[in-house]
Amino acid sequence: MEKVPDQVFSQKMMGDGIAIRPSDGKIVSPLNGEVVHIFPAKHAMTLRSEEGVELLVHIGLDTIRLNGEGFDLKVSPGDKIKTGAPLADVQITRIAEKGYDVMTPIIVLNRDRFKVDRSNGPSTVTAGKDMLIRVIKK
Repeated sequence: MEKVPDQVFSQKMMGDGIAIRPSDGKIVSPLNGEVVHIFPAKHAMTLRSEEGVELLVHIGLDTIRLNGEGFDLKVSPGDKIKTGAPLADVQITRIAEKGYDVMTPIIVLNRDRFKVDRSNGPSTVTAGKDMLIRVIKK
C-alpha cells in the first residue's frame, strides 16, 4: 500500500493521523487491541490499542454512500485483534469504478492523550509488517 503525503491531511477534521492507498483489498489491523465500533455502512471502524490509542479506520472517501456494497468485514465489535489481522476485504476496483476514492484515513481520535510521530517512514509499506506512524502518549 502507498502512504498518502502528509499535506493531504488536515488535523482540523477529526484528529491527527495518516492516509493510505491500499494496493489490494485487504485491510488489516494496525495494532494489537480490540474492535470498538463498526459503522452500519461497513466503510469505517474504530479500534482501541492495548495502550488506549483509539483509531478510526475509514475505508475510502464518501464510501458511506455505498451502504456496505463492496465491503466484506472480517471482525465484529468486541473482537480482540493483533497487528496484521484481517479487518476487511474490500473490492477496491469496484469501489473505484463507482467513482469513489479508496484513500483510507487512519485517524487518532483521542489526540488529547496521544500524538502522532511521523519520523521519516517509508512511502510504501507492507500491511501488517511495516510501521506507518508511531503514536506517543502525551
